[in-house]
Amino acid sequence: MKSSFLMTPGPTQVPSQVSLAMAQEIIHHRVPAFGALLKDITEKLQYVFQTQNDVLVFPGAGTGAMEGAIVNFFSPGDKVAFGIIGEFGSRWAKIAEIFGLQPIRLGGEWGKAVTAQDIDLLLSSEAGKDVKGVFITHNETSTGVYSDLKSIGEVCQKHNVLYLVDAVSSLVAIDCKTDLWGIDVVITASQKALMTPPGLCFFSVSKKGWEYNQEAKCPRYYWDLANALKSLKKPTPENPYTPAVTLLFGLNEALNMIKQEGLENVFKRHLQLSKMFRTGVEALGLELMVKDEKIASPAVTSIILPEGIEAGKITGFFRNNGIVIAGGQGQLKGRIIRVGHLGYVDAFDISNTLITLGRAFKSQGKALNTEAALNKAWEVYEHE
Repeated sequence: MKSSFLMTPGPTQVPSQVSLAMAQEIIHHRVPAFGALLKDITEKLQYVFQTQNDVLVFPGAGTGAMEGAIVNFFSPGDKVAFGIIGEFGSRWAKIAEIFGLQPIRLGGEWGKAVTAQDIDLLLSSEAGKDVKGVFITHNETSTGVYSDLKSIGEVCQKHNVLYLVDAVSSLVAIDCKTDLWGIDVVITASQKALMTPPGLCFFSVSKKGWEYNQEAKCPRYYWDLANALKSLKKPTPENPYTPAVTLLFGLNEALNMIKQEGLENVFKRHLQLSKMFRTGVEALGLELMVKDEKIASPAVTSIILPEGIEAGKITGFFRNNGIVIAGGQGQLKGRIIRVGHLGYVDAFDISNTLITLGRAFKSQGKALNTEAALNKAWEVYEHE
């Protein structure tokens, strides 16, 4: 099989150290060695979540964590607000609807941010007076927009509502100060900036979150976080069900790598790579979907395709040349391409992606000045 390098918004490239860690001999999940592993991982996860709150690990996808964040803290009939900045905010609101909640959708224009002022106006209005929770997508991979969690957190505290954040594609790539910004529930998954294959998801839950949990009436079994917490608090920590042991081996190594680099350095690296790539894209003469630097994601960039350029042929050219990027989702399918620059990525990967981007357009009859674009991109990277 031909090898390929993942430059998608997820899953992302897995470091060889992580792959090797997963190749070690499996252990049983009801023995002290596993309890020690789970305890170690939980403490490291608190570091990357920047929290002293409880952090729980489940086998599952990010969408599963979205469901878990709804059923554990709310009841049918509860009014909740969602900031919609793309596909995944829409998905979260749809899940809430399925469980009988009453979602209020804010925003909805893909490529634009939902602001703290938008949230404040809603919660101060007659329509928002009974809202029990606010759901925000930190980093929207369908568009390349990210949200200002700090200012939204201040509004949520002002109105005393539960604050829930989808950090599936942002945790570690973008600063998320869970405790300092008053975020009650944060969810994420393994296959993004945590540099681990898909299959694990995580919940950070505050004291206020657990208070909501005691009153929540949505049905749940697999996603019962209180039950998972009981298992974690046993003298020998464990999961309530069979965990993905090999993935946990890999995650532990990935967390070691993150700690060794240091969170602040990881955030800086992602921002540098984002600016490098965005500069290169514009220097190629292409149009960025998100033009406002204040809301442009450090983790993923969306590029609007010119008339006559087919998204499938661009992504296909990349695949044939050993790199995987993504096309658009939902209403943006066929209109954009998306490049992830999160996790195990460096400046040379960005450079190679820009070169391949120029070649891909040339293959469709549109010549771009790749050399000039590379010079500008490297200049920005070296001066950041």
